Amino acid sequence: MRTDLPLALLGSDEGQRADAILRSCVHCGFCNATCPTYLIEGDELDGPRGRIYLIKEMLETGIADTVTRTHLDRCLTCRACETTCPSGVKYGELLELGRETLENAPVRGLRDRLVRWGLRRIVPYPRRFGPLVALGRAVRGLLPRRLRTAVPPRFLTQPVTNPAPAPGPRAAGRVLLLEGCVQRVATPGVNDALRALLGARGVDVVTVRDEGCCGGLALHLGARADAEATMSRLLDALAPHLDGIDAILSTASGCGVTIKDYGRLLAHDSARAPLARRVAALTRDVAEYLGALSGDWARDPTLKRVAWHPPCTLQHGQRVTGVVERLLRQAGYELVPVVDAHLCCGSAGTYSLLEAARAERLGSAKRSALLAGAPDVIATANIGCQLHLSAAEPAAGPGNHQRVAVRHWIELLR
Repeated sequence: MRTDLPLALLGSDEGQRADAILRSCVHCGFCNATCPTYLIEGDELDGPRGRIYLIKEMLETGIADTVTRTHLDRCLTCRACETTCPSGVKYGELLELGRETLENAPVRGLRDRLVRWGLRRIVPYPRRFGPLVALGRAVRGLLPRRLRTAVPPRFLTQPVTNPAPAPGPRAAGRVLLLEGCVQRVATPGVNDALRALLGARGVDVVTVRDEGCCGGLALHLGARADAEATMSRLLDALAPHLDGIDAILSTASGCGVTIKDYGRLLAHDSARAPLARRVAALTRDVAEYLGALSGDWARDPTLKRVAWHPPCTLQHGQRVTGVVERLLRQAGYELVPVVDAHLCCGSAGTYSLLEAARAERLGSAKRSALLAGAPDVIATANIGCQLHLSAAEPAAGPGNHQRVAVRHWIELLR
């Protein structure tokens, strides 16, 4: 792709990177075939190729308009296009720059800006988000449908039934477990289940009392300065606990994909860059860590057939594929086939709130695909997907299959 970015922009690291990414695109359009929003809208501007052109024009002219805002807002940031692209276009990086440029331009109304500001100030803070969720649960029946479905139900996690750690020497490993923001409030049982699993294998688990948000929410909303400040606070919290740690584990793939990218995101900050690279290098999705442990797992005897939904942040962002499936099969589960497993469920962080109609449509299609194989349970690896799919109504309509629970796959291992 030919570009004509302003010299002032090309003089910055961001401008040079944007130019390199734009020039790597060869207009082939393969990306559209795996883009969820292009498939439901049929609009070139709602596919990666069209959005790349919109970002290119915005950067070249310096003009951000409502058309560009509309179609970039509709992007899920699922990065399925990156998995498909034969040229290796780093679409996610380009989108970050495009959204940051948009947020610094007067293209949003007051209500839109307030909603986005509120999400950044509430959701990443468990002490603020927790009471709001509790209130939502108390008045769920009085809320409009879209707000009602956004409130996490109480039944998303199950009591931990894994055995307690065996007595004696425990030298199998030592990990730092990230508890997450939304997950800590909505499904705390997931991390409890992982502690029990690791404890039974002789792995010590460390948590950080003042752990904060990874910065992913602000980053996806185009608030780059806010995101970097949040990342810096998390680095400060983790730094005293890194010595002797084998890995930093995340059970929420949406957090893990962001933290693994800290080396790039904070490369310009000479003071933070070394620690950012160290934390990124230590970070593993829990599937990567458990997949490397020896020994077998057992299944929940009340469940057999599993429909596995790999979050976009796991399969397209972190490129971790096949590991969870292998562990579940080793435990004795039967994985039912799921069509279009590469497509996003529509959660995408705050997308399910800001683009509710499209998110609902995608969630309905995804839940229908997951239920088609008559599973006993739906399993996933990210809190956003779990909440969204738990609330989604299958395209086939309500019925007994609606009672199939959506669980984190960690909770299925014994």
